[in-house]
Amino acid sequence: MTLAGCNVGKQPPLILPHQLTGAAQGTVQMRIKSSQSSGERLSQTKSMVLQNPDLPPKPISRHRRNQSQHNIGGAAETLVVLKGEYLNKAKISDGGKKLRKNWASTWVVLETDKLLFYKESKQEALTNLKPGCSPDGVDLCGVVVEWTTERSSRKNVVQITTSSGSEFLLQADNYPTICKWHDAIKSTADNLSKGAGGQASGKPGIQRANSTEYLPRHGLLSKTMSLPKPAPDSPCTKEPEHRRSLIFKSSKLTYSMSDSADKIGVKNRLKKFISRRPSMKTLQEKGIIKDRVFGCHLLALCEREGTTVPKFVRQCVEAVEKRGLEADGIYRVSGNLATIQKLRFLVDQEEEFNLDDSQWEDIHVVTGALKMFFRELPEPLFPFPLFELFVEAIKTKAGKQKVQVIKKLVLQLPKPNQDTMRVLFRHLQKILTCSRKNLMSTQGISIVFGPTLMWPELDCGNMAVNMVYQNQIVEFILIESPEIFGLEKK
Repeated sequence: MTLAGCNVGKQPPLILPHQLTGAAQGTVQMRIKSSQSSGERLSQTKSMVLQNPDLPPKPISRHRRNQSQHNIGGAAETLVVLKGEYLNKAKISDGGKKLRKNWASTWVVLETDKLLFYKESKQEALTNLKPGCSPDGVDLCGVVVEWTTERSSRKNVVQITTSSGSEFLLQADNYPTICKWHDAIKSTADNLSKGAGGQASGKPGIQRANSTEYLPRHGLLSKTMSLPKPAPDSPCTKEPEHRRSLIFKSSKLTYSMSDSADKIGVKNRLKKFISRRPSMKTLQEKGIIKDRVFGCHLLALCEREGTTVPKFVRQCVEAVEKRGLEADGIYRVSGNLATIQKLRFLVDQEEEFNLDDSQWEDIHVVTGALKMFFRELPEPLFPFPLFELFVEAIKTKAGKQKVQVIKKLVLQLPKPNQDTMRVLFRHLQKILTCSRKNLMSTQGISIVFGPTLMWPELDCGNMAVNMVYQNQIVEFILIESPEIFGLEKK
């Protein structure tokens, strides 16, 4: 490098090469240091510092091994810094305690060792920042950064778990954007963890001025001063109190990471429980499940009660005949469903009840419960095998022949079905005697009780046609009940 020919008009005087000694001339030089390894960055430094001419110049080593030993600082990666960008953020855990997930658009800034969250962009936050307010920050030393699909139904979600047990979710609709933040945060966290681990393990961490050589910490301290050893009972030798809490919180992190394994275990236990579940018959034999009245087969219910007519049917018929024969729209008007269900519960639990009680004052509740009893029979009062036979009989045109055919079919019914049908139609005959007051006719009663007392086993035909036949069968039996059941005409 030559300085001859330089313009020295009004500039400060420079020291020309011929004015320097031989030793000093060699010191004004440009030093270019380049790293040939793929993992190192190219760096170029210039030095115009004049060395002491009395000291011999220190030779510059060009050996690659010497550079790798002394150029420790140049080999370290530079921490990535992102100026800021709006991302969707949610905090789902604070110190191991789960929080409600609330997504919010946040201005995120990545610094050398922290991740800062602003409610608005950093420039606006600095101008409008209230006294005492500061952005939320996350120390990136020791954090775990990973992609997640289990913590949120959104796409492109990154989970950040801190060493204190806090968990954050970052999300962006644009995949390249969130991928850039994921790589930058993970790289920064890894570099901070390596730096903290290197200093903790006793690796050199102090750099000499104007040099790439590192000095060991213990060597520097031993040369400068000797510190007294702390006493055995001094606070310096005691374990930090917060270390136990950190260990406890780290155990919570392992728990959150094993959520998927816990779910699989729960599923397996549920499968075993369901496969070992006892049958209905076993539960009934043990008395855990009592026999019901509603939904029980008519033959089984009468056999259990030792009668041919269910006890509940007789109670309802007696209550209606006692105080409901003249009620307007009896059996046509619906009662309160909640009260009907309450009565049903008492009947199924075989508890004592009185239909004359004030809570059953509405007679439509009693009639609604009676209709529900017949609707919930597993097999209707007109059994399935005889449904088509009753339909064919009602198609017969001759009146007397039709009565005889239907009477013959009724006599083929099981004894509980036959006796229950006789009690019910006798009761409906009494309803018709008060038709001027209750405004119920044979056609109105047949519309109510047609689909209630009979229906096909398989709904393969036309429902509307079947309903017409059901109503006609009930209406015909109701009109001809004295002849079919041998009842007295009133």
